[in-house]
Amino acid sequence: MDRREFIKRCISMAAIASVSPLLKSKTLLGSPREKDMTKTPDLIAIRNGEPDKMFDTAIKKMGGIEAFVKKGQTVVVKPNIAWNSEPEGGACTNPILVKRVVEHCIHAGAKKVYVFDHTCHDWESTYKVSGIEKAAKDAGAIVVPAHAESYYEEVRIPGAHTLKTTKVHELILDADVFINVPILKHHGSTLMTGAMKNLMGVVFDRGFYHRIDLHGCITEFCLYRKPDLNIVDAYYVMTQNGPMCYNREFITKKMMQLISTDIVAIDAAASKILGRDPQDVKHIVYGNERGLGIMELERLNIERIVL
Repeated sequence: MDRREFIKRCISMAAIASVSPLLKSKTLLGSPREKDMTKTPDLIAIRNGEPDKMFDTAIKKMGGIEAFVKKGQTVVVKPNIAWNSEPEGGACTNPILVKRVVEHCIHAGAKKVYVFDHTCHDWESTYKVSGIEKAAKDAGAIVVPAHAESYYEEVRIPGAHTLKTTKVHELILDADVFINVPILKHHGSTLMTGAMKNLMGVVFDRGFYHRIDLHGCITEFCLYRKPDLNIVDAYYVMTQNGPMCYNREFITKKMMQLISTDIVAIDAAASKILGRDPQDVKHIVYGNERGLGIMELERLNIERIVL
């Protein structure tokens, strides 16, 4: 079965929190600038709710999903499904959040909503164990694999110094809307996994990133395509021994979520949930320097919500 036929078949089948100080402290996120309160926030930080309810509240503040998804459009929702881990393990995006994001997109009139990740463990197993495959399908999404090179097409990265070309999953090339839904967690090589690093799951040769310049490549992929919306899941947060931790001692239930169109800003805010200074995470700094977003949180219009 070739790639196109496989995706068509998937379409056919689809038819049948301890509380972080982040949201309490203006010092951590930066004091909000003087602003017109009628304008959409640059970033929303919400806590003390279930993943779906937090998203319902936060996306309304962003103008609703209709501000991003129009009737008849094709949407890619990209969670982290890399590991054989149940939701409580803090290694993969919470399936409740993924389901709700897909439901909002379908309700807005999306023609198709795809969900996938280039996994680290066996994709069939991670899709099932994480609970994301079932949740996404139940919401009406088309869940497809991303493990084979045949699913990818080579693209050039404009303005890149290191990642001048890479192979990107074909659905990213064709999607009208790209929604990035990473889980926040510690990572041994980059200090954290967030919105920028989650995009490694849409390229084929991630080994190149590790061999050459991990932070540089993470940054430069965003020169090709940044997501239209980023939603950081910080419900269960892995604080140490990431990206795959087998010790639940290092998993904290924070019951938090961040939403922003600015991929640099949302990672800067996410780093603080982990107790990190954004300056310590190189790809955040590089992204700021390359004009991909704003890491100085004090410059942002941030809305904090407690449910």
